[in-house]
Amino acid sequence: MNADNKTPSSVLFAKALADPTRQEIMELICCRELSVGEIVDTVDVSQPTVSHHLAILREAGLVNVRNEGKQTFYALNQGRVVVCCGNLIEVFAPQSEAADRIQIRSESGNVS
Repeated sequence: MNADNKTPSSVLFAKALADPTRQEIMELICCRELSVGEIVDTVDVSQPTVSHHLAILREAGLVNVRNEGKQTFYALNQGRVVVCCGNLIEVFAPQSEAADRIQIRSESGNVS
């Protein structure tokens, strides 16, 4: 967690991105909700492995979770991806044009 203990840090974001299977899961759920079973069928790994990867993505705040009966559905939290990428830019590329744009948007209150 970061200093305010409310938002997972950029380190968790980087950890979530570090694994090819998690990247594949993130791509799958980018623009749609999928159940764990649907993810398992697509990524060709076991259900416990998918659940492990989803737990890491949840810890980083990168997935939205919806329960429906006995099924759990996951969708990528695109807003969180944007914030984390912006944080990485501000820390590791502070003199870039992208960092300047983030700073301008932040100061104007337009973070979308």
